[in-house]
Amino acid sequence: MRSIWRGAVSFGLVSIGVKLYSATEDKDIRFHQVHAVDGGRVKYKRVCSIDGEEVEYRDIAKGYELPSGEVVILTDEDFEELPLSTRREIEVLEFVAQDEIDPIMFEKTYYLEPDGPAARPYVLLRDALENAGQVAITKIAIRQRESLAALRVRNGVLVLHTMRWPDEIRRPDFAFLDEDISVRPQELKMAEALIGSMTAEFDATEFTDDYREAMTALLEAKQSGGEVAAPVETPDDGAAVVDLMSALRRSVERARGGAAADDSAADDTAAGGGAAEDDATPATTKAPAKRAPAKKAAAAKAPAKKAAAAKSTPARSTAGKKTTAKKTTAAKKTTGADKPPAKRARRSA
Repeated sequence: MRSIWRGAVSFGLVSIGVKLYSATEDKDIRFHQVHAVDGGRVKYKRVCSIDGEEVEYRDIAKGYELPSGEVVILTDEDFEELPLSTRREIEVLEFVAQDEIDPIMFEKTYYLEPDGPAARPYVLLRDALENAGQVAITKIAIRQRESLAALRVRNGVLVLHTMRWPDEIRRPDFAFLDEDISVRPQELKMAEALIGSMTAEFDATEFTDDYREAMTALLEAKQSGGEVAAPVETPDDGAAVVDLMSALRRSVERARGGAAADDSAADDTAAGGGAAEDDATPATTKAPAKRAPAKKAAAAKAPAKKAAAAKSTPARSTAGKKTTAKKTTAAKKTTGADKPPAKRARRSA
């Protein structure tokens, strides 16, 4: 990493030399503007609006336009001469609890490294902050802009978060805030149940940038001359739900259904020794609680079926025509035509 600022943290009468590094980096896929016909790079020229001449970068200054239309020109020397102590110093103003700072105020994040012999006072401030459980509110000037900043400890390193000034935070002026909108207690309870069913420990590594992955695949396909795979659409499990309560109930069932389905599949595999061929029949899609009484009743009537085997042959033959080919194969492998399928016998046991 390359440091972008060098100065000192002013902590009371203690001065701690530090270097500042960007703590984050963008991973976006960057594009150039090109001519669509031949792929040539599109370039821009810096041209003066008054004389029409191209301006070299060294001749460019900053200008502030007044309400009258006049322009005040400022050079790099003008900025260097500003009487700001924070240009080379991070001034600690006070210490506060971190939860007192609204995250909307945070802007950019930087790492602080001790500069030269400043390692000992650096560690002193770090350990003191960590033991106190607080963050330091500071001021710093970076790139011709002074900002508030919060100084805290992360993984043994001092981290600086630059912050917006209060007058830079926009007020949400939305019409619905002035309306009297109420929700039913049942809806609120169901929404809280949905939140509870989706609560987890945050782990950023579990999430992926789907847009970047899709764009990378597109670029690779374009490079190799192949076809780009169509995006996988999420199946719609029904028409749009207008009723809020119904939508919440279905959301809770969907959130809880994944874990319940996995547990049910594991129980069936353990009880039946694996999936059987007739698992796809309508009978197996019924809930286990509903199948159990039917199996017990069938087991109780088994002797009566054996006694009347000859009389029930036509009925069984008719029923056999309605079964699938897989069931017929499974029935032929049994020791007797009047015995229930092996899978059902194991489950009822």
